Amino acid sequence: MRSEIEFLINESSDPGHESAVRLAHAEPDDEIMDGYSRAVITAAEKVSPSVVYIEVHQPARSRRGNAPRMPQETRGSGSGFIFTPDGFILTNSHVVHGAKRIEVTVSDGHKHEADLIGDDMDTDLAVIRINAPNLVPASLGEAQKIRVGQLVVAIGNPFGFQYSVTAGVISALGRSLRAQSGRLMDDVIQTDAALNPGNSGGPLVNSRGEVIGVNTAMILPAQGISFATSIDTAKFVASRLIRDGKVSRSYIGLAGQNVPLPRRIVRYYNLTVESGILIVSFEANSPARNAGVREGDIIVGFDDHPTAGIDDLHKLLSEDRIGHKSSVVVIRGTEKMNFEVVPEESQSKKKRVEYETYGKS
Repeated sequence: MRSEIEFLINESSDPGHESAVRLAHAEPDDEIMDGYSRAVITAAEKVSPSVVYIEVHQPARSRRGNAPRMPQETRGSGSGFIFTPDGFILTNSHVVHGAKRIEVTVSDGHKHEADLIGDDMDTDLAVIRINAPNLVPASLGEAQKIRVGQLVVAIGNPFGFQYSVTAGVISALGRSLRAQSGRLMDDVIQTDAALNPGNSGGPLVNSRGEVIGVNTAMILPAQGISFATSIDTAKFVASRLIRDGKVSRSYIGLAGQNVPLPRRIVRYYNLTVESGILIVSFEANSPARNAGVREGDIIVGFDDHPTAGIDDLHKLLSEDRIGHKSSVVVIRGTEKMNFEVVPEESQSKKKRVEYETYGKS
């Protein structure tokens, strides 16, 4: 016995009837949806309740001379995500640094005042906190398990369009990116998931909805090149910010620039590096100057590690070296010399300006 739909197909030449038949046979969207779409939807639905919209009120810069009258404060915005049930939120340092007031809008639309727990400009990470009920923390993954080509989803508030979802893949792992402080951030994730101003601080998640990175930057005017701080780095920094309100690092109080070494010096002393750090100035009460290091010296080693440039030295100036003697190897003229320096704790409030070939340590 023919069905009513088969009868309509065979008996009617009206195109409208054929359209009706196709609609009758059409499968529901959730049945024909491909695996990629299901993965993006699943990840977005899982993490979206944890994503927040951050509005920041900054004090306006003082006007100079006859400059037009400026407003009392300026506003900015960004993204973040809840990672504990009691209201701790991860975001970028450049989103909240120096904020006069921070307001957070959670997924149910309610707005809450937030406190800045701490921020670390050297990794562009910050932790803020709100006091609100029924918060949904995001699941944190492990960056060591991700692979190039893996599907990722980014959620944030680009240009104020809240809870926008973009998707892409992991383009590369282990990238290095320079923070606003000038230090080099290592273990950075590169993705082609579209990021725009306002996405900063939002989560980068895998297909299971686990956060594997904190979206931090894009390259303009390039397309499809965006970066996220590894969640492994974020976990460490967040724990220090919650515990101490800062991330402690050591410093020896000098400014320098990367310079090539004369080949005869490299060969004569059998050095493993062909460049070093030319010291151009010292800070007041500098540990390095107190140890006998001078302007014009070229640093080629620190604590038995070769240092070919500023970034090598930064990596070695970790928290565990604060207050402990460390050896600094320098080339002074044609002489190789060794000094004992006691690194001090870096002052987070002290402005440090660092560049590709010029920096402070």
